[in-house]
Amino acid sequence: MERMIWILLLLAVVPAIEIYGFILMSDWVGGWNTFFFVILSGLIGLIIVRHEATQVFKDAQSQMQSGQVPGRAFIEGVCIFAGGVLLLSPGFFTDIVGFTLVFPLTRPFYRHFVLKWIEKKMKDGKIITFRRF
Repeated sequence: MERMIWILLLLAVVPAIEIYGFILMSDWVGGWNTFFFVILSGLIGLIIVRHEATQVFKDAQSQMQSGQVPGRAFIEGVCIFAGGVLLLSPGFFTDIVGFTLVFPLTRPFYRHFVLKWIEKKMKDGKIITFRRF
């Protein structure tokens, strides 16, 4: 039930913040410039996502070829995917979060929190791992 409240809150708050951002930006630079800026940020974001996803995929392949589990690469891929989704959604604030998820220098910040979340779920018994011998 608590999770549902958070989802509903996000569905109400995020669009309101984005609409505010559109209004604010169009007051500063004009409506058409705002429109083109949103399109441009999405295109630049897609180019960056494609490049970063390719790099992470290569890292995962090399880890698997050397017999390692590509856990870090998997989390990096999840961050890049989430960033790509946010960059494709129209808005300035989601673009900021999306770029920070995709950008290699800020991605470790998110990776840290994802790892802590997974660790907590494992300690609570909500994620179970199996080992093959």
